[in-house]
Amino acid sequence: MNFLFITETFEMLIRLAENYTSTLFCNAYRNMAAEATTCVQEFFTDVGLFIFGTDISTEESVNRFFDTLFPVVYNHVINPGLTDISLEYAECLQMVRRDIRPFGNIPKKAIGQMGRTLLPSRTFLQALNLGIEVINTTDHLHFSKDCSRALLRMQYCPHCQGLTLSKPCMGYCLNVIRGCLANVAEVDLHWRGYIQSLEELSSAMSGTYDIEHVLLNFHSLVNDALIQARINAPELSEQVNKVCGPPVRKPAQSPGCTFDQNKDNQGLKMFLRDSEETLTNRRKEFISHLRLYRAFYGGLADQLCGNELAAADGLPCWNGEDVVRRYLSGSLLSFLLYFVFL
Repeated sequence: MNFLFITETFEMLIRLAENYTSTLFCNAYRNMAAEATTCVQEFFTDVGLFIFGTDISTEESVNRFFDTLFPVVYNHVINPGLTDISLEYAECLQMVRRDIRPFGNIPKKAIGQMGRTLLPSRTFLQALNLGIEVINTTDHLHFSKDCSRALLRMQYCPHCQGLTLSKPCMGYCLNVIRGCLANVAEVDLHWRGYIQSLEELSSAMSGTYDIEHVLLNFHSLVNDALIQARINAPELSEQVNKVCGPPVRKPAQSPGCTFDQNKDNQGLKMFLRDSEETLTNRRKEFISHLRLYRAFYGGLADQLCGNELAAADGLPCWNGEDVVRRYLSGSLLSFLLYFVFL
């Protein structure tokens, strides 16, 4: 499990939500599907931009979606005609949409859902990027001269005495490595706090405002908005006439549905049908893996010495001066060796 895997899952989720919404128009409102699909594409482009860090307003994105959708709905649902409304008339409809509220409280509901849902996801991805920066920074450490001398003494001084098979004693190794990694050890407390924050943030992304639930049900909100506009069509038509005048029309150019829903949705549906492939499960799996490395920086010296550098318990080992049966970690020698290069 890696960061790219999480990012790709977000991208797939946004594509699937976009396709669900476009499919709604192709299936139920085919005569305006081509125009509406453009509005849908622009909206979900904004969703993706926001999640991946672009400084845009989710409220304005939702409002812009319903603003641009209103002329399409007016032309095909509220006051349909044999010809399309003019560009100037469509612009007037966009400007009055927020005042006459043809979709009722649906846009306000969508703004609330998107605001509460997208921000935690955006913050989660930004936090993952921060973690990568920390890892990359600590992955290219430059050791001090004192540290280099201590490592040289620990690893190669036995060879000068012909003790090529002797490894450093565990206590001696820990003293040297901890001294070399003193700066890295300072990251430990912050790293643990970082993982805890990611856990809390991941928990906040679940429940009612889970991003999968909200995005994959956005088409339902849009459908509710269209139904409301159809029910209130006579009153809305009167309100529009008072502000924009009677519709000014031009020759009809609205094509039918050009969206290939089967081609785009088949792979995406298979992607999310498997419960193991959902964003929620991938996120939980990622956090579970990350927990395994909670003590990574604090226990790095123990890992290095325990895995390969130091001699196993009970075996003769190099203490910095000679090969011994037992390393006295509390001796004056170990004390001096620990501080000599700090």
